[in-house]
Amino acid sequence: MESYYLDWANLLLRWVHVITAIAWIGSSFYFVFLDSSLTPPVDEDLKKQGVSGELWAVHGGGFYHPVKFNVSPPQLPSHLHWFYWESYSTWLSGFALFTVSYLWSASTYLIDKSRMDWAPATAIAVALSFLLVFWLLYDLVCRVFGQRKHGDAIVGVLVFLLVCVASWLACHWFAGRAAFLLVGAMLATTMSASVFFWIIPGQKKVVAAIKAGEPVDAIHGKRGKQRSVHNTYFTLPVLFAMLSGHYSFTYSHPQNWLVLILMMFAGAAIRQFFVMRHGYKLGRNGNPLPYALVGLAAIVAVIVWLRPEPALAANGVAMNSIADNAYSTGATGQNSYKELQAVLAQRCAMCHGEQVQMKNVRLDSPANVKTHAQNIYQQVVVTKLMPMNNATHITDAERLLVKQWFEAGARTD
Repeated sequence: MESYYLDWANLLLRWVHVITAIAWIGSSFYFVFLDSSLTPPVDEDLKKQGVSGELWAVHGGGFYHPVKFNVSPPQLPSHLHWFYWESYSTWLSGFALFTVSYLWSASTYLIDKSRMDWAPATAIAVALSFLLVFWLLYDLVCRVFGQRKHGDAIVGVLVFLLVCVASWLACHWFAGRAAFLLVGAMLATTMSASVFFWIIPGQKKVVAAIKAGEPVDAIHGKRGKQRSVHNTYFTLPVLFAMLSGHYSFTYSHPQNWLVLILMMFAGAAIRQFFVMRHGYKLGRNGNPLPYALVGLAAIVAVIVWLRPEPALAANGVAMNSIADNAYSTGATGQNSYKELQAVLAQRCAMCHGEQVQMKNVRLDSPANVKTHAQNIYQQVVVTKLMPMNNATHITDAERLLVKQWFEAGARTD
């Protein structure tokens, strides 16, 4: 029953997380586009008010005319909209989902004993430290180097190195799927922390100074803008890290840390293309196409690198020996199920047997195997999510046996 309620919690939290993430990323992308597309005001009255840029747009049957003031407007309106709950809601729902999906069952989903055989409490503490330590180091880099000459380039290089180190450590300490998600959560935590500790407090200081009739310090706007720009480059890497959990060929690779780094680099490069293209249309930036090409080249390189080898070439005749044995007397005969039954008993029964039925699934009888045949094929062959973290060391030959059994009709008679 606990598994049933955890599944509902997972589903509802995932739903909320996606909704709030759409709102946050959507508003972030829009304001990056807006900043890149602003043109100097034409109207003299706008110039006198201190407007530094304007944009005319048409959407949904109406015309819009947003303007941006240089540092601050002459006076504040009675209603001022703040953008921060999108960020906070995304992080809170994401952390709750991470807790339910990974921390709650750390021994199953977070720990890979072939990498680090530590207690669940230790694994949880180390995982949480990734979120905190990366934020502290990132924040330190921004504060020390952010306002220096060539500060953006220095910060970019140092943050990239931090991400590389964190990715290597996560993939060597945790189960692959959890490691990818943890790196994504680490970056997402930094994004939201920048909003909480720098962007919103800076904006509040600007508003307070305007209300008090005091001069506004432009540094708050510069710092907020810097962190906001960093956030937009983190976005696509975070999304890849989150989505990759559905594709085991990424996180199950022996060099999964390098796969993660290359794909996140590709995401950041492609995001740079979109950031620059609006200004390029107005003649402000150089051609952004090389960034997109670099990102696409990195993705293609990873695709070619990870492509599966033919079974015979990759593993020799031994890979097919078990499956050939099973089908030597007829692909749909009783012998094929007997071979499969032996695999299920050795690799799956500890979590899906008489004593324990994870996800309410039992695989210790022909009827149950027949009922769950589609899920067995999907989880063992297609996504390779099961056995979880390959804790029971199922072999490629045994996965091939499951594949051939299912494609031959999944008979259990």
